[in-house]
Amino acid sequence: MIRRRVFFLLTALGAMAARNTASAADYTYSGSLGLLSAEAKFQASGSNLLVTLTNISLNDVTDPTEVLTAVYFNISGSPLGLTRTSAILGVGSNVFFGSTDPGNVVGGEWAFYENATGTPFGQNTAISSAGLGVAGTGGNFPGSNLQGPVNVDGLQYGITSAGDNTATGNAPVTGGNALIKNSVVFTLAGLPANFDPSTRISGVQFQYGTANCATPGTLDFCIPDYPEPASLALLTLGSVLLVRRRTR
Repeated sequence: MIRRRVFFLLTALGAMAARNTASAADYTYSGSLGLLSAEAKFQASGSNLLVTLTNISLNDVTDPTEVLTAVYFNISGSPLGLTRTSAILGVGSNVFFGSTDPGNVVGGEWAFYENATGTPFGQNTAISSAGLGVAGTGGNFPGSNLQGPVNVDGLQYGITSAGDNTATGNAPVTGGNALIKNSVVFTLAGLPANFDPSTRISGVQFQYGTANCATPGTLDFCIPDYPEPASLALLTLGSVLLVRRRTR
């Protein structure tokens, strides 16, 4: 495991947020921890919720613990009974060491769960490519089983960084698993009227690798939107934590 030094910014992260109120229906959470950096954009479009998950790190990925494999979050009023509509590559994204279904579909390698159990800080919703012991209402997005077991499990089709050199690193990240560079767009249908992500979504947390952050000793591989006071003590002293939330 990579050891990271951590320094906490003990200001309320809501006060650190940079907000642009041009559109209350689009809301973006981003965070960094050491070499890791990720972003999740939530957009309400009619009755659809679009979630764009991006590994925005400019660092090379050399180890599975640097591959983005899940995002956890809370939706107030969950479960809403959302329908898994699609999971496709984001604009400018590619799959290395693997393929997609027609239309850049990778849904068979990603799952969505409402009323979730097994999330690190009790979030009620999860989108994951690695299983991670998370369960709930839902399952795989539409699409073929492109690699590995039918139920999502392992590193395959996790999201590598924008700065990754896919020729460097250990075997799991240089051909052992298909990897996506650098984003996936998930569409979920069935939002209630006037759903506003900026008020209905919270507790966003980014998961890396294949060990659930709820497992002792693996919390370095999650970037929380905001750690609860009790969880601060669990983070290894000396890491760098910076998360911001903004509307677009």
